[in-house]
Amino acid sequence: MAKQNPESADDQSSASVRAGQGKKGPTPKRRDREAQNYRPLVPEDRKEARRQQQSQQKKAQSEARDGYARGDDRYLRATERGPQKRFMRDYIDARYSLGEILLPLMFLVIFATFIPNRDAGIYAMAFIWAYLVLAIGEAIVVANIIKRRIAAVVGRENVEKGIILGTLARILQMRFLRMPRARVKRGSKPEFTARYS
Repeated sequence: MAKQNPESADDQSSASVRAGQGKKGPTPKRRDREAQNYRPLVPEDRKEARRQQQSQQKKAQSEARDGYARGDDRYLRATERGPQKRFMRDYIDARYSLGEILLPLMFLVIFATFIPNRDAGIYAMAFIWAYLVLAIGEAIVVANIIKRRIAAVVGRENVEKGIILGTLARILQMRFLRMPRARVKRGSKPEFTARYS
């Protein structure tokens, strides 16, 4: 019978020790694994879960409102995004417009209709209609100026749609009610560069 080499016996014993160290523990039972992964469909404290959900919604809505007011493209409608629409807003906000005082004038006309004198109400209505026509006419002129400024940089065929309607909607609002808020001072001269500024 061949004698066993003591060095090979030591190697085998150390290998067995290493193998023992590398062994995993017993496989967990299926019910134990399922218990670890268990997530209740309905939270135990429904009121607290509802409060947390409402808090997250309010935070998201607040961020969206702030982003929209700043003119951040991530929060704007698709028709309001981009350098062209930003330039349109800046150009309108940098000037005085007839449309800005249309809303206060309308309130004055409403008060005038309550005056017992019938002619006062008729004249007030005729005035506000004439003023509205002038304000709309001014908005169309301003929109065409904006389109020409943009076309001079990017070409007429690359001018985006919606400049006239966007100008009309913004120019007929009082400055402090405009959203996104005005970024430029009155009297400034914004220039279109086809890039975000």
